[in-house]
Amino acid sequence: MFLVPGWLLMNFEGGDAQGRNMAENDFDEASKLPPDARLGSLDERLDRAKQREAAKTSKVQDDPTYRVGQMVLSQLIGGPLGGGILGWLLDRWLGTAPWLMLILLFLGFAGGMFNVVRISTRQTGSSRSEQE
Repeated sequence: MFLVPGWLLMNFEGGDAQGRNMAENDFDEASKLPPDARLGSLDERLDRAKQREAAKTSKVQDDPTYRVGQMVLSQLIGGPLGGGILGWLLDRWLGTAPWLMLILLFLGFAGGMFNVVRISTRQTGSSRSEQE
C-alpha cells in the first residue's frame, strides 16, 4: 500500500555492512594488550603515519631567484598585454582604431620595463646589504 525506501527497513543494530560494531577493535594484535599499551601502540602508529605523509607531501623550498624571474616575466607579458587589451577596448568604444591600442601597448611595455628595472635594483640592493 505504501512505498517505503529500503534504507528505512534496514536493521542497523548489527553494526556496519560487515557486521562489526563501531566499538570493536579492528586490530586483533592490539586487543591482547592492556589499555595503556594499546594507546602507546596507537601513538606509535600515528607517528609513523604522520612521518610517511610528511615525506609524501614535503616540498622543496622555492629558489628566490626563480620567484624573481617569474615576477619579471609576468611584468614583461602582463604590461603590454593589459595595455593592448585596454587600448583595443577603448578603440572599439571611441572608434579610434588602432591608435589607442598602439599607444597603450607601448605604455604597457614601458611600464613593464620600468617594473623590471625596479625589481632588479631592489634585488641587487638587498643582496649587497646581506654581503656586507
